[in-house]
Amino acid sequence: MRIIIAASLIFLFWFVLSGHTELLMILLGIASTLLTAFLSRRMNVIDHESYPFHLGLRLLRYYVFLGKEILIANIDVVKRIIKPGSTISPQVFELPATQKTDLSKVIYANSITLTPGTVTLALEGEKVIVHALSKEGAMDLQTGRMAGKVPDPEEFH
Repeated sequence: MRIIIAASLIFLFWFVLSGHTELLMILLGIASTLLTAFLSRRMNVIDHESYPFHLGLRLLRYYVFLGKEILIANIDVVKRIIKPGSTISPQVFELPATQKTDLSKVIYANSITLTPGTVTLALEGEKVIVHALSKEGAMDLQTGRMAGKVPDPEEFH
């Protein structure tokens, strides 16, 4: 079942990006999707952690949350760059990685890096080392708000 869902998502992604509606192009898209699904199954790369389908809705909500955070952080960074009298105060600090699975920890670390003004320097076991452009950015991450929003596959088993 997982391979059928993956193939459907791959084809949908191809179709949206390509925009082709000619029969030949759609048939070639289907053929390449089937080949990709076949090779993925044969190589055994589609497992329960490659894309946790049972987290679909939760991940969608998290992506909306992350998009909002990225937009807010973009505006904050622009203000700090444009504003005279630098309000930049670089910080390096550690955060606990309280997520239960490696996948969730990686999602959390990548989310920090995707948010302008913060970069994950290292993910070591149960901690994340982060560089923030400002004290306020560091304090926002230290509240644990983002960490609490990261979907964890363990919650659904």
